[in-house]
Amino acid sequence: MLGRGKREGGRVKAAWWSAWRSVRSTINNTWHNHRPTLPSSPFPLPSHILPTKRWLAPLLALALAGCGQPPLYQQTGFVFGTKVDIAIWGLPEPVAARHAAAVLAELDRLHARLHPWQPSPLTQLNAALARGEAGNADAELVGLIEQARGYARRSDQLFNPAIGGLIGLWGFHADQYAARLPDPARVAAQVAAHPTLDDLQIVGSSIGSTNPAVQLDFGGFAKGWALDRSANYLRRHRVYNALINIGGNVLALGRKGEEPWKVGLQHPRQPRAMAVIALRDGEAIGTSGDYQRYFEVGGRRYSHLLDPRTGQPARTMQSATVIAPPSLEAGAVSDAATKPIFIGGREHALDYAGRFGVGDVLLVANDGSVFVSASMQPRLQWLVPPPHLYRLR
Repeated sequence: MLGRGKREGGRVKAAWWSAWRSVRSTINNTWHNHRPTLPSSPFPLPSHILPTKRWLAPLLALALAGCGQPPLYQQTGFVFGTKVDIAIWGLPEPVAARHAAAVLAELDRLHARLHPWQPSPLTQLNAALARGEAGNADAELVGLIEQARGYARRSDQLFNPAIGGLIGLWGFHADQYAARLPDPARVAAQVAAHPTLDDLQIVGSSIGSTNPAVQLDFGGFAKGWALDRSANYLRRHRVYNALINIGGNVLALGRKGEEPWKVGLQHPRQPRAMAVIALRDGEAIGTSGDYQRYFEVGGRRYSHLLDPRTGQPARTMQSATVIAPPSLEAGAVSDAATKPIFIGGREHALDYAGRFGVGDVLLVANDGSVFVSASMQPRLQWLVPPPHLYRLR
């Protein structure tokens, strides 16, 4: 034990001398025409140097921190039809790279399993339900359905992953959206059928439906659900400081060094961020907006955010953003909760947010005005101040 302590002490001393030489060189090079050369040893400091200690201390601290400063590692991918960014702070690059790659690989796997129109376990289940037959699902998919069913009930079915058929009619089961309106009669038939996750009958791994119109599409919260899976992996592997961003659905773990993780809030009508928000450990932020997936016909915007009650794209606002408090479902909550808030409209926003345990809410109205909850307002650092800012009540 004593020998190890000596070795550690030697390493500390070596780091100190290395930092001191770096600081001394910087100061001498900068002040060579104005100040005498600093001594070769950090102790003792001559009296004529003492007036400089106000700026010497920060420089020395910076140099010392630089000797072992934790790196920021970032890796980017493309999953769930969107850009994915993984940032990890404080780990050696090879370790951070391995964990980031594992997260991206898991997201690829989940995307392949939940794809709503390319061949996948989900499309196989949908085909069986459409034939009036029971399909098979493993424990992972059954758990996803049960979680989504609970969210749908909280939202009065405004968050409704059973309306995959309606989403397909509007052309959103494609990588590129054709600017074409669906057959009104077929839309009306889907609305009249009123498919919900409550129509499903789950017995073990067998899933049937009392309503053949049920077609599952988990795009309304799959990214948030995947955030939780990613965060769980990182926590299990002792990665405590990371930021996971799946197409604007973001979950924060820990901090970025001495400061919190900060994210930009996308402006719904401009190609830039409208505000910056600092996220606390375990929080997740999610946004639903009419600018993410949409097409235009006759100068009118039609987004993928469909109101199950009418079969039409919701036109209540431009975007809805929430910050979900830390929990094992923070990502899923931040994604799912924005759907009833967006579709239900400003008058019901706080009610639906409360049902999901969310207090931080921001809405961008159709005229660009912004409504924020009392707890959200002090968290915003505006980059593009809104034309009007109101308290959400």
